[in-house]
Amino acid sequence: MNPEELTNSLGRAVAAVWGELPASVQHELFESAVRLSGPGTREQLAVFLHRRHPRTFDGGTPSRAVPEPDSLGG
Repeated sequence: MNPEELTNSLGRAVAAVWGELPASVQHELFESAVRLSGPGTREQLAVFLHRRHPRTFDGGTPSRAVPEPDSLGG
């Protein structure tokens, strides 16, 4: 495997276990990914992770980007 394929495999593995990672690790990985990909990816990445793992760190994304249900189940 070339370095790009290895990096891709590692990224898929991290995404698969994201919800099991401590919040501090999620935060560091999230911020690192945004730094590497550019600030335009912050909201897209937050939405992607939230859809896969709803109870994860939100990455500081505006609440309008990742809506939370209210306490009445709405």
